[in-house]
Amino acid sequence: MRVGFVGLGNMGGPMALNILAAGHTLTVNDIHPAVAAEHLERGATWADVPRDVAKGSDVVFTSLPGPAEVEEVALGEDGLIEGLAAGAIYVDLSTGSPTAIRRIAERIEAAGAHLLDAPVSGGPMGAQSGTLAVMVGGDEAVFEHARPLLETLGGDITYVGSVGAGTVAKLVHNAISMTTRIVIQEGMAMGVKAGVSPEKLLEVLQTASFGKQLVLNNHIPELVFNGDFDHPRFSLGLSHKDVSLALALAAEVEAPMPLAGEALAEIERGLDRGWAARDNLVTFLLAEERAGVEIRRGTGETR
Repeated sequence: MRVGFVGLGNMGGPMALNILAAGHTLTVNDIHPAVAAEHLERGATWADVPRDVAKGSDVVFTSLPGPAEVEEVALGEDGLIEGLAAGAIYVDLSTGSPTAIRRIAERIEAAGAHLLDAPVSGGPMGAQSGTLAVMVGGDEAVFEHARPLLETLGGDITYVGSVGAGTVAKLVHNAISMTTRIVIQEGMAMGVKAGVSPEKLLEVLQTASFGKQLVLNNHIPELVFNGDFDHPRFSLGLSHKDVSLALALAAEVEAPMPLAGEALAEIERGLDRGWAARDNLVTFLLAEERAGVEIRRGTGETR
């Protein structure tokens, strides 16, 4: 297949090499021509502007820093839109704005081509090894046509919904991931100051319920998706007791845990509703109430 690729940085560079290794014809562009040296050595063709990357390409990828760069490459002077043929597919691998990518998609579709937003997760190591997770939004038939190329980038390809849905999923993932990391760091700091070795703390985190991902793999699909908070795996009242004890220890050893404090406040809001005997995930109802949405099986956009 004739493929174009714009953006050969830490993520885009190795992804483009994997496309080449899979036997596809590749045309590349980057604002720093030197980063394309290995691609050109392996048979890729250089294009001076994104428009010329799109000309003659069946599928064009971009991997760029953010929404402004994506919009400029896609719609700006000498942008992709000026070179995309009717029926061509533009796949943006960047992490950006759902609103911006939907706006770009309207222009691309009006020009007769198609757009998929397909942000990736796994970092440079995943990009190099071709083991990225890819979250895809766009027309499902277009996605299926592009799937073989996406599979050169990673083994976990998830079709999420219409244009922009892939980006929404990526932003949700990264917000949860980064917030969880901060909770882990404040907890480990408290634990070490309270006298436990970091190696043993890590072992406990890896082998107990948190590390086994019971919340993601069992509790959310079984309880939250079914709206069943009355058959508790672990009650909200017990959660309040344990987090309160942890925060008391944090105060005792002078190792603040501000995010754990925020979690306790949310638990207490649930207790104020009389939910002490319900599963601790009943606090999902508070988030749903604030957002005006229900997180139940079959809700949300799947098309």
